[in-house]
Amino acid sequence: MRVYLPTTLTALACLLQAGAIGPAPVPGFAVTPALREWYATGDLEELEYVAMAHAARASLRLLAGDPQAPRRRVVLAADVPDEQIEHDGGFDEPTLVEVRAPVAIDQVVSGHIDDMLAVEDIAEAVAALPAADKGDDDALFAVDGAEGHELLWYASQELPYLASQPGAS
Repeated sequence: MRVYLPTTLTALACLLQAGAIGPAPVPGFAVTPALREWYATGDLEELEYVAMAHAARASLRLLAGDPQAPRRRVVLAADVPDEQIEHDGGFDEPTLVEVRAPVAIDQVVSGHIDDMLAVEDIAEAVAALPAADKGDDDALFAVDGAEGHELLWYASQELPYLASQPGAS
């Protein structure tokens, strides 16, 4: 199963050194039966886009917890055996899964990272998260604005370069 794992550039550098994402359980996002039922008209590509968007929102929350991390969302796409995936989010969290084993870096097939042009909007969205969680409309607008930026696709072989760029960690 393709699983989308939220992270940050700072954490990516550590994950690459460690050789795995873990310890288990590892939170992630995927095309689950609940998502297929919730979005019945979507094809696989559309459903994967929804799962990645949920992972990007989770990456935004990780950025809020790490003030030193560069303000760029990072999502890693990994292929994980189905038997290692558990989904119990139901319709409230139709994409949320747990991977019951560490995810080896060689299972990562691609990385999806904000362009440098998104940094200002991502920083504003991170700062707005607490107020958005309380229902503030302006803050919600700022958080939604981050989602207006598409994540760029990178091959897994490019991830060490991205994690080592100045300002990446």
